[in-house]
Amino acid sequence: MIKNAKLLRRAFFDRDPRVVARELLGILIVRTEKEKKIAGRIVEVEAYLGEDDLAAHAVAGETERNSVLFGPPGHAYVYFIYGVHHCLNISCLPDRQAGCVLIRALEPVSGLREMAKARKLRDLELIARSDFRKLTSGPGRLCEALGITRERDNGKDMVSATSDLQVMDDGYEAGEISVTPRIGITKSMEMPLRYVISGNGFVSR
Repeated sequence: MIKNAKLLRRAFFDRDPRVVARELLGILIVRTEKEKKIAGRIVEVEAYLGEDDLAAHAVAGETERNSVLFGPPGHAYVYFIYGVHHCLNISCLPDRQAGCVLIRALEPVSGLREMAKARKLRDLELIARSDFRKLTSGPGRLCEALGITRERDNGKDMVSATSDLQVMDDGYEAGEISVTPRIGITKSMEMPLRYVISGNGFVSR
C-alpha cells in the first residue's frame, strides 16, 4: 500500500486551509525510521485560518514560535500543549500568509508494533484485542505513535523526497465527510472547520 503511495506536491497545500483540510482526509502521514515505514491514514482534521481566526496561533502575528505558519506551504508546525503532548499541523497558503491544518486522528496502516512501543503500550495485548484506537486517535496520541516532537520535526518539509516525515497519497477514497465545529478550543468555537471521515472508528470523538 505505502509502496505505491505518491508524495503530495507543494501546490496541494498552497490553498485555503478549508479546502486542504477536506482533501487531506484519507491521505497518509508516513514516518521513516531506519528504512521502516510507520504510517497512518488521516481521518480527522481541523482548519485554522490565520490572523483572522481567533483560535489560530497566527492571530497575534508572526513570532519566533509560530513562524512556520507564515512560511512556505507543506511544512510541519509542531507545538507542545498543556505540558503533556505535541500536536502536528501542516502549513497552508502562499509564503507569508498564515494558515494550517491540525491533524487530529489517524487510522493505523503500517508499523503498528512500532506505534505501540512508542506509545508505551503492550503491543501484543493491544493487537489481540484489536484496540487500535489507543494508538493514533487524538492529536497527542498520533504524535507519540509517530515520534513527532517540536524539537525533531517543527519546520520539517513534509513534501520533500528526503524528509523522514511525509504526506502521501495511495489513492484511497475518503467517502462521506462530516463537518462540525472545532473541539477543545475556547475561541471561535462556532466555526465549522473540523472535518472527519463519517463513521470511521478512529475519529477522536
